[in-house]
Amino acid sequence: MKKTTHHHAFTLIELLVVISIIAILASLAFPAVNGALDSAKKAQAKNNAVQIATAVAAYETEYGKLPTNSGTTVGSTLMAALTAASTVNNSRSIVFMEAQAWKKGKGGTNAAGDYQDPWGGTYQILLDTDYDNRMTNDFPKLSGSGTENLTLMKKVAVWNTNSNTKFLVRSWE
Repeated sequence: MKKTTHHHAFTLIELLVVISIIAILASLAFPAVNGALDSAKKAQAKNNAVQIATAVAAYETEYGKLPTNSGTTVGSTLMAALTAASTVNNSRSIVFMEAQAWKKGKGGTNAAGDYQDPWGGTYQILLDTDYDNRMTNDFPKLSGSGTENLTLMKKVAVWNTNSNTKFLVRSWE
């Protein structure tokens, strides 16, 4: 009596079904992963805004005055003072903040020395230059479009500029 052996193997149809199931599962997971990445970038942007505000407050505590900043952007002059890259506005060379070169998803300083958010947008800053702990300004709305006029009882306010309002962050919230 002769023994017959059976070979167990996947057919082409079974293989295609498995591949299509994997593709469907991957397509379902992609939006969730993208949403998690966006949330991580927003958290990083918020952390950066708070770090800038904290560094400016520490500078003011150390020197008894707010750092020099031209305009409302967190630019190269302000970053040089906060990172001790220059002794012009930081004569003691104290590092109030560490800033890396800009990386997508992390933020940092660009080639011009300006500090940017994880999407490549800029951070804006408002300083209480009359030292009355009160600042009134038009800030971008966090939901919807346009601006809202707010009075803050703070010395420093930092926010990012982004065309997508779901990625806006403020240092005071």
